[in-house]
Parts: sequence; C-alpha cells; structure tokens
Amino acid sequence: MEAQKSDIIRQLQKDILLLQGFKACTTGTVVDVGLGPVNMAFPNETFPLGAVHEFISTSQEETAATGGFISGLLSPLMRNNGVTLWISRNRMLFPPSLKFFGIDPARFIFVDLHKESDVIWAIEEGLKCDGLAAVVGELADISFTASRRLQLAVEQSKVTGFIIRQQPRKLAVTACVSQWKISPVPGDAIEDLPGVGFARWKVTLLKVRNGKPGSWELDWAAGKFRHVPQKAAAIAPAEMRKTG
Repeated sequence: MEAQKSDIIRQLQKDILLLQGFKACTTGTVVDVGLGPVNMAFPNETFPLGAVHEFISTSQEETAATGGFISGLLSPLMRNNGVTLWISRNRMLFPPSLKFFGIDPARFIFVDLHKESDVIWAIEEGLKCDGLAAVVGELADISFTASRRLQLAVEQSKVTGFIIRQQPRKLAVTACVSQWKISPVPGDAIEDLPGVGFARWKVTLLKVRNGKPGSWELDWAAGKFRHVPQKAAAIAPAEMRKTG
C-alpha cells in the first residue's frame, strides 16, 4: 500500500513539473552545468534546460557579474560546437572575456538592436530555432504575456533561454521558471599577489518553480564553478585585508 502511495506521489510530481514547463530531456543526454550544491534547489536536482531563466540586475556591476555567471553556465552547453545568440540594446559583454570561460567568441552571434520591442521579438524567434545551444537577451522589462510566449517557444525547441533584466522599471510576474540575482563579491588573491583574483559571485535564486530558493557563493576556477563554503566566504575578505 505504501509503495502504491509513493508511486502515485512521484507521478503527481512529474505531472506538476510538466504543467509548470519542466519538460523531460528528449535527446537522451543530461548536461550538468556544474553548479554543485545549487542543484539541490531545482526539481529533480538538475538545472532546468529547455526553459527560460530570468536574471535581475540593478546596477552595471551586477549586469557585468550576471554576464560572467551566465557565461559559466553556457560553457558546458556549448562544448559540442554549439552556437549561442546574444541579443541586446546596450550590450555590456566584452566578447574576448568569453575565453576565460572556455568559450570561443566566434561561436556567438551578437545582435544589437535599437528598440526593446525588437529585442523581445528577436529573442522569441531565436528561441524557436532548435539549432542553437542557448539564447541570451538583455532588456529592461518584459510582460507576463511576452515571457509566456518565450516559455512556449522553448518547450518546442528545447533551447535554453537567459533573460538579463537591466535596471527594470518594475518587477512584474513573468512565466520564467526561475528568477536570479547575481552580485559580485571579492575573490581570493592568487598566490598572495595583489589585484583581481578568481571571479566570484553571490548567487541568489529568488524564485524557482517547485524548487527551493536560496543563496550561495560561487567562483570560477580551473574551468568550472566552485562552491565557496560560508565560513570560507566570511573569512576570505578579512584575510585579504590583513595581507593587503
């Protein structure tokens, strides 16, 4: 009897995920984007692919940090010569910096447009193209209706979408499966040398469908994300001030 109840519960959970936009991978492969303990926050403990993720940036520094973090997510998605479409009005990404994340900038198609309405249209059309690894779009605001169209597009194409909302005028509800806020934090010095260390972010998962929001510190080293334990994250700045 208990086994039957467990089977019913598991099936209901799968049905709920399908209704909420989490589609099972049909390619037979699962891509691990390397987020480590962050994966525990997601349904099935797996970063949702074939979905649209929303990132909120309230400053230029956060926008730059968000671009770096998304580049880290794109790195495993583009390993098999994948191509990503990056659409924006005021692009802040410096293409050569993609090499830091093991990505060839030549594998990106950058589309710079003048009107935000054109950006939204281009993102939707890009997400319909199943030949792309991912689509990244930079804009300020997006309506629920527009975000729902994006989610419907990826449910057909299985392309993963990333929306960077730069200094949004309002935080309206969207159909995106998750909402993030990425903030830069000081990284550890490299071999006690002064200057910039490894890229490090405070990663806050504000919302995720059928998952568990939370906050973590991650950095990028040796070509992958690395989780920074809370104790180490708290001690590092003090050590840096002492050595400085």
